[in-house]
Amino acid sequence: PACAVDPTSVAFAILRTDSEFNLTRIRGHLPVMIGAATGRRPSAIGSRDPSPMKQQIAAVTLVVREYDEAIAFYVDRLGFELVEDTPLGGGKRWVLVAPVGGDGTALLLAKADCDDQAARIGDQTGGRVSLFLHTDDFRRDHRAMTERGVRFREDPREEAYGTVAVFEDLYGNGWDLIEPSRKGD
Repeated sequence: PACAVDPTSVAFAILRTDSEFNLTRIRGHLPVMIGAATGRRPSAIGSRDPSPMKQQIAAVTLVVREYDEAIAFYVDRLGFELVEDTPLGGGKRWVLVAPVGGDGTALLLAKADCDDQAARIGDQTGGRVSLFLHTDDFRRDHRAMTERGVRFREDPREEAYGTVAVFEDLYGNGWDLIEPSRKGD
């Protein structure tokens, strides 16, 4: 059956604005941006407002089968850190994982709660690589991930943009491990 829209389980990317996270929870469930409540309106793209909006993507949702198996993969095999694991009631959890030493962007691991969502586990983008993990040392991370049982679909290759190899997460989602080329190389 189709998923019912439940405002307490809607998963979406969260935007950071300015230098603060500006995230609060209403009734402990629904994440919302509170910038509008402060009376400060971020400038729109193309507006004449002299103060440009500062944003970055803070989290991207990844639909998973089970929370604990997904946490184990991202923490134990990829070496990510568990940023948050908060029970939300009704079996739902707010689970964020992120690369150690990263820029703050995290994955929100969201457990599928209906057949439509479950059908997309491992194929959220129709077989395309959709996640890109940058590293400052490709060989080190490729070796460590391989030793921890991460499955690479290909051997490392050199491209104009850097050293890259495609790997899969525990569900089959495609990722690029990339050490970007340095300017001047």
